Amino acid sequence: MFKITSLNLNGIRSATSKGVEAWIARQAPDCICVQELKAQAPDMAGRFEELAGLKGHFHFAAKKGYSGVGIYTRHEPSDVRVGYGCNEFDPEGRYVELRFDTPARRLSLISAYFPSGSSGEERQLAKYRFLANFHPHLMSLKAEREFILCGDINIAHSQADLKNWRSNQKNSGFLPEERAWMTKLLHTEDAGGGLVDVYRRLKPDTTDECYTWWSNRGQAYANNVGWRLDYHLATPALAALARTEHIYKAEKFSDHAPITIGYDLTL
Repeated sequence: MFKITSLNLNGIRSATSKGVEAWIARQAPDCICVQELKAQAPDMAGRFEELAGLKGHFHFAAKKGYSGVGIYTRHEPSDVRVGYGCNEFDPEGRYVELRFDTPARRLSLISAYFPSGSSGEERQLAKYRFLANFHPHLMSLKAEREFILCGDINIAHSQADLKNWRSNQKNSGFLPEERAWMTKLLHTEDAGGGLVDVYRRLKPDTTDECYTWWSNRGQAYANNVGWRLDYHLATPALAALARTEHIYKAEKFSDHAPITIGYDLTL
């Protein structure tokens, strides 16, 4: 079983101080896609280039202590793509793609961190620009290769994906425009869709079990007042190989929980 984990670290230094590296060693994924490194290359040097024996590939934000994504892997990629060619959002460190191409196939694993609009209207508008810009990139990628995108999407797609959906209908992460973007992306017959929400393929009906993020306010974690913001999005052929899923909540490394999916896949 080829295990891929996705985890928003909310700071790699913070998460490692809370034991995430020991957990990765025990979990032994083939790849772990991480988001919100909140670090730059000098911060990583000599300490975080590898975690639990997995080699990391990164996209850092220009702004210190902000964003940043990475993929730690035990397999050597044939190519590494840092950023996806967007002048506005590539400086924010939101996309790294590892390609594992052979003469017989084209396959990518992607770690992505979508913007949050929760800090105000300006960032919400930026989030909409990101979604509009990122969609054609995903469609062009789908036209030429198989891929699994893991990441913090910052969108709860359906009512089952957050605890208090009624009171959040006007809040970033559950706005109609954001949800419509996801619906289009996952539509099986729309030319602008065709991707698969892998967790929902395996667990179509779960609610309270599916959350991967909890606010630090109040007793959200203790009361499981959560949101499902972390996804595996895959092309149909790869999604069909998904066999197992697990959202790990026994330890808390960040305000997100790691989600691991096992695929019947070999690189």
